[in-house]
Amino acid sequence: MATRGPVVKAARTFSGWLIVAAILFIVLGAFAIIEPAVAGLGVALLVGWLLIFGGVSHFVSAFEGGGARRVLFEILAGVVFVVGGYYMVTHPLLALSTLTLVLAAVILAAGVCEIITYFRLRSEQASGWILFNGIVALILGALIWLHWPSSSVWAIGTLVGVNLLLTGITRLMVGLTGRKLIRHATA
Repeated sequence: MATRGPVVKAARTFSGWLIVAAILFIVLGAFAIIEPAVAGLGVALLVGWLLIFGGVSHFVSAFEGGGARRVLFEILAGVVFVVGGYYMVTHPLLALSTLTLVLAAVILAAGVCEIITYFRLRSEQASGWILFNGIVALILGALIWLHWPSSSVWAIGTLVGVNLLLTGITRLMVGLTGRKLIRHATA
């Protein structure tokens, strides 16, 4: 019984932080949906900076040795990452347009894979949901692709916003359920 107090306290603290994070996700998701162009530019800048940091890590890795081929590969990879990242950071609108086209291709490919999966599992229960998901992915990917480059203004920002919003709502429900379970366990 003595150890129950710290565990309950830790669970309350964890669920509290989960609720705070959930609210932050919901606010950011709503902002991204309301202002998808700004959110899309933010994503493009984030990807650019991540590429730059990845390039720097390749340069650092080159000094760890491992033979001339490995060092050369690390330096070349570092140059490609840094140049690509620098280009994305200095030209975020073009980067956003490129990312949108890549996003459309990935969603289309995912839709095709889902439909293929459906045909392999169609005798299984609930396989119709896999087909539904594949068809929706094909439609969404096609809409983004066919309306490109104008879809660059809304696609990434809106999709990131919806993802953040749903993540926030999910985390909020988990945090609130945790709080309810804690109250039930301590009653």
